[in-house]
Amino acid sequence: MLLCFFFSFLSFILFLKSLHLKFRPSWASELTLFPFWILKDLCILSSSKSASDFDAPRSHLYQIPYKMSLNEASLNHKLENVEETDKEMSVLDLPELALECILERLPPGGLFSMASVCNSLRTRCTSDHLWQRHMDQKWGRVIGPAAYREWECFIAARRNYGCPRQGKIRGLMKLLSFLPFSWIKSKLDNSEKERKSHPTNSTMSWYLALETGKFWFPTQVYNRENGHVGFMLSCYDAELCYDARTDTFQARYPPHGRRAAATEGDVTWNRLRAPPVNTRDLHRSSCLSDLRPGDHIEIQWRRNKEFPYGWWYGVVGHLESCDGSEFYCRCYDSDMVALHFNQYAMGSRWRQRTIDRRNHREEGNEDDGFYGGIRKLNSEEVSTWKRLWPSEALE
Repeated sequence: MLLCFFFSFLSFILFLKSLHLKFRPSWASELTLFPFWILKDLCILSSSKSASDFDAPRSHLYQIPYKMSLNEASLNHKLENVEETDKEMSVLDLPELALECILERLPPGGLFSMASVCNSLRTRCTSDHLWQRHMDQKWGRVIGPAAYREWECFIAARRNYGCPRQGKIRGLMKLLSFLPFSWIKSKLDNSEKERKSHPTNSTMSWYLALETGKFWFPTQVYNRENGHVGFMLSCYDAELCYDARTDTFQARYPPHGRRAAATEGDVTWNRLRAPPVNTRDLHRSSCLSDLRPGDHIEIQWRRNKEFPYGWWYGVVGHLESCDGSEFYCRCYDSDMVALHFNQYAMGSRWRQRTIDRRNHREEGNEDDGFYGGIRKLNSEEVSTWKRLWPSEALE
């Protein structure tokens, strides 16, 4: 039918050309091009794969208006190409150093958003060196080697647990490939790509796990259980989870003997620290031979053998045989070391303790508790303990 129309119209055009030039209408020259446009679109229609694709090429019939010449169409096409070229300019066209400086100044939220823009930015914005700076700034004071070991176990367990699920997803995607559920399949594809784009062992993944509270990490808490009088000026191991809404932590303390595990909410940043030693058992002291009166120390102490150790603040004092004179003091030559816990009132059984610096091991009894390892403090640690000093002497 279309071919019949084409040849009929071609005869009409030939009739127009036979007329004298001055008697031809103004629109006749434009109409002479119309059969070629028809022929072009017929070729496009014939190359379509199925009848469902018929409507798409059909729109080419109206690409060039009646009153637009081929030269004008070509000019507009060039202008569109120039505009498209201008629009393709992006941040990736910046010099390498400039782009790196921009990314280094982005906050964690900005880096996370930029990683979703394209594959190139994803690779840059998820690199460990960018996220390590944010880790050190926010989490460096409360995260230690023990937390990193726990994180490695966490991602290993999650990876092993995730294997069957990933297999199910791949099987479901194969099934959907034969069904017209393209939207669901695209969602599963995007989920799988997102999981692969953020490796679980990356610094970015660790930061996000901490920030969102999905990872409970081991650290230590000063004055546990909301400053309970029985734990004043002590520091105990706990597992913590961050709450970004309140900028505080939820703490879980290990059970003490028959006592169930204790929990505490709204723990603030100034009550946390990374564990100073990599053990929860008896610490082997290396500073005993160097202790002098006036040195600030922490000592491990637990109520009985079933309890975990906590670190308690104290000061090296003078022995009873010494008058405390700066010029005649010989306490550093003695095998015995006097430890003073001045947060307790005079006469309290907890105020003083004497240990043997040569053969010190865990020592004590069920009444006074058991004293373990000792570590000497630096000035920053001393300042932290003094900031937590109780308003009244303890009994």
